Amino acid sequence: MEAISIFDIFKIGIGPSSSHTMGPWKAASTFLERCRSLAIFDQIYRVQVDLYGSLAKTGKGHGTDVAVMMGLIGEDPKTCAVDELGMKIGMILDQGWMKLGGTRQILFSEPNDIVFRFHDELPFHPNGISFTAYLANGKQHSETYFSEGGGFIVQEGDEESSSANIRLPFPIEHGSDLLRYCREEGKLIPEIVFANELVWRTEREIHDGIE
Repeated sequence: MEAISIFDIFKIGIGPSSSHTMGPWKAASTFLERCRSLAIFDQIYRVQVDLYGSLAKTGKGHGTDVAVMMGLIGEDPKTCAVDELGMKIGMILDQGWMKLGGTRQILFSEPNDIVFRFHDELPFHPNGISFTAYLANGKQHSETYFSEGGGFIVQEGDEESSSANIRLPFPIEHGSDLLRYCREEGKLIPEIVFANELVWRTEREIHDGIE
């Protein structure tokens, strides 16, 4: 079973849905990071987003379109000013352009550039989202992500998450595992969990993150 930190489970962000809001937001941010790593970010003049399956059918109600736009302009769901969200989205809708990643101005028309594919579903997961960047050299770059729940995303073609390779001192797949560790080690549940968290973070980082 994939190793999951408490900071993967308890997230700071904007709702209403971890699958339909947080996941697509993270996917948009990840797509921009990928474009930067591929050195194509500065060539982008248009981005089209395609929402599939459940993301299309309930996207408006769960703010999927808003989350995607916020991710594309480089906003972080952990730190963005919530009271300014409506204003920033309103500016994009009214002006017909956005600052991609907060730096690169591109034309953006929400009715045309966010496509709700109500009748199409990708085979891997019902929460599918694709991004297509149109480049100045005439080429296109597309990537597809799936929002699996809890704010977790996986990119199409990724066979295994990097966290699947994490080795915890107390791997837990069943409640009985946790109970056994407590008995064998003479520890409380929080102490077992804390020992696992030390694989990812220092003691200070764990305490600061919880606070």
